[in-house]
Amino acid sequence: MIKINNLEIENVKRIKAVRLEPTANGLTVIGGRNGQGKTSVLDSIAWALGGEKYRPSDPQRQGSVIPPHLKITLSNGLVVERRGKNSALTVTDPEGHKGGQQLLNEFVEQLALDLPKFLNASGKEKADILLRIIGVGDKLASLELKERVLYQERLAIGRLTDQKAKFAKELPVYPDAPRDLISASELISRQQDILAQNGENQRKRQNVSRLEETAGQLQKEIDRLKSELTKVLADLETARKSAAFLHDESTAELEENIRNIDEINRKVRANLDREKAEEDAAAYQQQYDDYTRQIEQVRTERTALLDHADLPLPGLSVQEGELTYRGKKWDCMSASEQLRAGTAIVRKLNPECGFVLMDKLEQMDLDTLREFGEWLEQEGLQAIATRVSTGGECTVIIEDGESFDAGQKDHVESEARTPASDQCGEPSARGATCLHQPKPDAGQNGRVESEARTMGWKAGTF
Repeated sequence: MIKINNLEIENVKRIKAVRLEPTANGLTVIGGRNGQGKTSVLDSIAWALGGEKYRPSDPQRQGSVIPPHLKITLSNGLVVERRGKNSALTVTDPEGHKGGQQLLNEFVEQLALDLPKFLNASGKEKADILLRIIGVGDKLASLELKERVLYQERLAIGRLTDQKAKFAKELPVYPDAPRDLISASELISRQQDILAQNGENQRKRQNVSRLEETAGQLQKEIDRLKSELTKVLADLETARKSAAFLHDESTAELEENIRNIDEINRKVRANLDREKAEEDAAAYQQQYDDYTRQIEQVRTERTALLDHADLPLPGLSVQEGELTYRGKKWDCMSASEQLRAGTAIVRKLNPECGFVLMDKLEQMDLDTLREFGEWLEQEGLQAIATRVSTGGECTVIIEDGESFDAGQKDHVESEARTPASDQCGEPSARGATCLHQPKPDAGQNGRVESEARTMGWKAGTF
């Protein structure tokens, strides 16, 4: 991976003179108060490496008559320089061969120069970038669409299931009602059959009486009608045997059913409606369960697809078309998690680009900043960032457009408080000797003064 070894910037925006050797792996923090030129350092790097589209609208420092000068030495030996009235670009390789912006574009990732563009993108745009990197965008989009369709269909079935189940519970039930609806004409027909059968039984009973009466008369004439008596007695015996097994049926139940036919049928219909509603609810529940299984299958396929993808950072994923990290959407991530995810994705976009520029890290507390710096070191990444601070976490401090080592800045401020008699080159009352250098002539190159203040200052590591 290609990184920034050192940089020199003069007369760009708010910068007078800045020299910096960023740490190769980890976080280099450019500190200072507001309006001192911190962001101008990042803008200068982006302009030097990213081309004319990053050129500030008014690049030359206000009040300076010297054109901007930018020089960046990269870890692959390339020296990138912009200087002169038009800030022309020169790219020189270790053999002295010249190149241009096209050579830089081969390994400089544009989002590394403009990380806020990624951080401020919508959740879908971030997800699209990640899917483009890992090459599963079309397949995952298809699965996402399939899941959304199944989910909406299951939602509709679920609502119907709830409605049918609720309707079934509200319907009355009558355990004593018959299973099927009854017919009045059928009951009347059955009643008429029974009445006819009972009439026939009555006729048979009357026949028995008549035969008995005849038998009595014949008995008186037995001597005279002996042969006829034998026949009558035989008929009588037959009639008695038949009458012994006759039984009259009651029509009370049928009459009761005829009287209550409407109420009975109402109860039967109510039971049928309840059964139908319960059957519908069960059928919809079955469809709902089927959709649930299909959705789970789609989610399993999506998980398997992402599990086998070459993700730039463990824990990154895409859910419902948005980028997630450790199960959280972008707006639910901490600032450290957002920077970690964004940096990993930007690195994956162009693995040759080993650095990234970041602005406004004051949103992080010191523990979070330290954690992020350690992660960068583990990943072998270089980050150059700004922070509104003059604390010990800063690698360099920018004040009034010039860079100071954090420790040396304290020393300079201490010397500034030293009495004037101690700065004249003569031994003071404390035994110290003034190291003040004479100011160069006004016509001398303005870089001399800047280099005298910054020469030899090397950035530390956070």
